[in-house]
Amino acid sequence: MSDWLKRFLPFISLLALCVLIPTGEYWLLDKNPVFYSSANLAAIARQTAVITIMAMGMTMVMVSGAIDLSVGSIVGLSGVIGALAMTHGAPSVAGILICVIVGAVCGMLNGTAVAGLKIPAFIVTLGAMGIYRGLALYLCDGNAVVGLPSSFGLLAERNLFGVVPLPLLIVIVVALIVHFALSSTQLGRYCYAMGSNIEAARYAGIQVSRYQVLYYVILGGLSGFAGAIETSRLVTGQPNGGEGYELNVIAAVVIGGGSLNGGQGTAVGTIIGSLIMGVLANGGNLLQISPFIQKIIIGAVIVLAVTFDEFQRRKFESAEA
Repeated sequence: MSDWLKRFLPFISLLALCVLIPTGEYWLLDKNPVFYSSANLAAIARQTAVITIMAMGMTMVMVSGAIDLSVGSIVGLSGVIGALAMTHGAPSVAGILICVIVGAVCGMLNGTAVAGLKIPAFIVTLGAMGIYRGLALYLCDGNAVVGLPSSFGLLAERNLFGVVPLPLLIVIVVALIVHFALSSTQLGRYCYAMGSNIEAARYAGIQVSRYQVLYYVILGGLSGFAGAIETSRLVTGQPNGGEGYELNVIAAVVIGGGSLNGGQGTAVGTIIGSLIMGVLANGGNLLQISPFIQKIIIGAVIVLAVTFDEFQRRKFESAEA
């Protein structure tokens, strides 16, 4: 496969979906397509915002050669703590900040365990996933936290100029910052260096442990922010919020060209990957495909993306040998 095709394959796939779904609406359901309606596009933007924001942080962690399976639980925990704070009188802005801080603390704990204790990221974050979820359930006794201030709902539902969903604007800002960090800063250069060869990065003088913790803190903070948006969208603090999101977040990075083996991935690619996931789910609903079949399709896409990544890695290793 040519480099050009490999580079643009996610974008081509997204364009193909954007053509096939309205075509399917017209020919299979015999109705005027609503895929390109402003209401449907706004719905896609809102539905993918939470996953995309988390995926931006996951891109940095995965490029550095690690992974985090606890991000879904961080969404739930940060949302519950932020909601509890607001029900006890904290203003909406403080509630959002609390969500971000809780997420960043969770990320710091994950990163410290991975970098300081030299425990594999998969094991650390798998355990953390259960700990954070259990803590969220304990804090609210398994019940949703209700009674949030009405102004908090604007975070997920407000439209700027009456057209642009606020979550979409947040996604754009976060993506621009992460793109700049990965492409134009020392933080990004070290990220790719660590993911390509962590021992070589150590010999080059990079303080690997410090940067590993930092990448996890960024991912945790963004997951906490995503938890605030999710809580705002649901207008309740749900202890089960974000359940299963870790799979979608990792899939968005891999489908967008990131590698489970580290050293590869971009903010732009992750946005495309996240949109593919969102458009697939939205298209499945528009075409009246069973939710169970949708899960099968999305799972198959993830397996294909990971398989493609693995073949690329083997090909690269064979070329080096």
